Amino acid sequence: MPIIRELTEDDLDVMLAINQENVPAVGPETEETMQQIFEWSSLALGIEVDQALVGYCLIMKPGLPYQSSNYQWFCNKYDEFIYLDRVAFAESHQGKGYGSLLYNEVESRSTESLFTLEVNLEPRNDGSLRFHERRGFVEVGQQISGSGKLVSLMAKTLH
Repeated sequence: MPIIRELTEDDLDVMLAINQENVPAVGPETEETMQQIFEWSSLALGIEVDQALVGYCLIMKPGLPYQSSNYQWFCNKYDEFIYLDRVAFAESHQGKGYGSLLYNEVESRSTESLFTLEVNLEPRNDGSLRFHERRGFVEVGQQISGSGKLVSLMAKTLH
């Protein structure tokens, strides 16, 4: 039975390992950048199976000094939102519905009216695009990200 819990600094090594396993669907990170992203997160949730962290998501609010071009795009367009900086699962635990569990938890905890994120168009991530469309996300823009990937900037109205 999966358990959703708040992440702590003790989880950073496992989060980084899961992150790196999911490149290029998520950007590669160093220990230092993962630590900084974690510190900037207003909500950091993990999913545990058999007492092992198998996935996580990091949520940010606007107004941070985070230089991600995708985050900055949303900051320039909207005053109030939550931004999913990253979500990743260990390969052995993908496709089990854990993403929906984490998103449900994020949405239930959010007081903001808009949930934002980006999905790769080049290289294309069809599974992620389908998942987010099913959850009610719509494209609000496209851009070439700082890492040179074409992304779909997506948003979902929450309240």
